[in-house]
Amino acid sequence: MEARYVRGRQGLQWILSGFYFFRMAPLNWILLCFTYLLIGVTLGLIPLLGSFIGILTVPIFVAGIMVGCRKLDLSGKLELEYLFYGFKKYTIPLITIGGVYLIGDILITGIFMLLGGDAVVDMWLHGKRFSENELPGVMDDLLFASLLCLLLAIPLMMSIWFAPMLVVFENMPPLIAIRKSFFACLKNLFAFQIYMAILFVLGMLAAMLYGLGFIIWFPVAFASVYVSYKDIFHYEQDEDTQPKSDEPSTEENKEDSSQTNEH
Repeated sequence: MEARYVRGRQGLQWILSGFYFFRMAPLNWILLCFTYLLIGVTLGLIPLLGSFIGILTVPIFVAGIMVGCRKLDLSGKLELEYLFYGFKKYTIPLITIGGVYLIGDILITGIFMLLGGDAVVDMWLHGKRFSENELPGVMDDLLFASLLCLLLAIPLMMSIWFAPMLVVFENMPPLIAIRKSFFACLKNLFAFQIYMAILFVLGMLAAMLYGLGFIIWFPVAFASVYVSYKDIFHYEQDEDTQPKSDEPSTEENKEDSSQTNEH
């Protein structure tokens, strides 16, 4: 399974298609995203351990949302139960991806603190004050630490971006999925730059609407991730990874139609 190159304008198309997915089941999308955010906020209330668990389980929940997107793509239905799909299947590989993400996040945070972030934390949390002579140096250290950590966070996000979907849809080992995800994003870097820029602008607009715009922003963002995966990898519609449905499959419908025509 090799990633293909797509043009930069596809970055915009992913977001437009993501909005189309949202329009297919808006209430279900809002419920699904609200549930996930509520779980994240609840875990955040648990000191230290909650943050670790939250990061470890990100690929599990993302995989569930992507399975929901695929179900919506195939049958036009989106159910809340798919949010927890990763806890039923592929749990260990998805947690492995979460572990890599957690280690990378800890390392980046450590670098940020070592390069001057600790001074800002002391200022914000403990009310520490700096003199006029010290403040320019603190701000310079903060700017340098922030830029460096951003540069380190980009390859980490590239490695995780497609990995849950490669595990669930392609039955790929987690470390190979991480490598495939990184090089797929690298191959389509220009498209992702456009995609991220537009998504950032839309996020700013959503925040300006007293935060209400995020009701649409989050579903569109999640759905656009699925669209980008589908556009780049062209996954096979495997029955083993397709969520179970009571509805007859397309092939069964074709067989029924042919039998009807014969009669």
